[in-house]
Amino acid sequence: MKSFKQLCATIAGHPWFMNIIIVLIFINAVIVGLETYPAILGNYGSWLYIGDRILLWIFTLEIIIRLIGSRSIGSFFKEPWNVFDFLIVAAGHILVGSYYVTVLRILRVLRVLRAVSVIPSLRKMVNALLLTIPSMGTIMLLLGLFFYIYAVIGTMMFQTIAPEYFGTLHDSLLSLFQVITLESWASGVMRPILEEDPSSWWYFVTFIIIGAFVIINLFVGVIVNNVEEASREETPTPTDIKLAEVQKELKEIKKLLKEKSN
Repeated sequence: MKSFKQLCATIAGHPWFMNIIIVLIFINAVIVGLETYPAILGNYGSWLYIGDRILLWIFTLEIIIRLIGSRSIGSFFKEPWNVFDFLIVAAGHILVGSYYVTVLRILRVLRVLRAVSVIPSLRKMVNALLLTIPSMGTIMLLLGLFFYIYAVIGTMMFQTIAPEYFGTLHDSLLSLFQVITLESWASGVMRPILEEDPSSWWYFVTFIIIGAFVIINLFVGVIVNNVEEASREETPTPTDIKLAEVQKELKEIKKLLKEKSN
């Protein structure tokens, strides 16, 4: 007969267990979304609250089952996603009855993020994005320098022409952020300035070419590369498997050669 720990481990590892939790997470998301409608909240607020409390206790039971079913408490908390799940659920209990209603609602919305920790494909994507952070730092520095240079130039050139867009340095930075998103940048920002200063086209054209088409694509390239690396780590290609076998054989040969030389 299975021990209680083995039973919990079996339940936690069963596909149905994770599928049910995923469904409940999305039900929780729907409940939180319904609470944003004043009419629904006024008529069914108490029912929504009861549903949220039931879901919170189900998620608590889920964490307890996974914790008991793990090899040890230490191994459970070594996994960052387990720590995330634990903190989100624990925060829900701590803030029950709190006067900080806004904070409580925000944390309840964050509970929806548990879908990331439960669904393997989403977890893989987030892990890949986390791998991009060191590379992103360099690109962010480059982008920051690029923005700063163009913001200073824009403030000097267009401060009197368009003070609402380039009146101060921080106004210029915000305007350039709008421009780099390619959202109404031509009609909203460039055209009014172009009417006053026809030679200003070079400023916006070069900013778009360098910023939107070059630097932003560096972000995309780094993310795509890290997603591919993360996918290879989880599901290596036949070439990767072959290469790993060759490397292993080379290590064994080197070890044998060292033993013979000694």
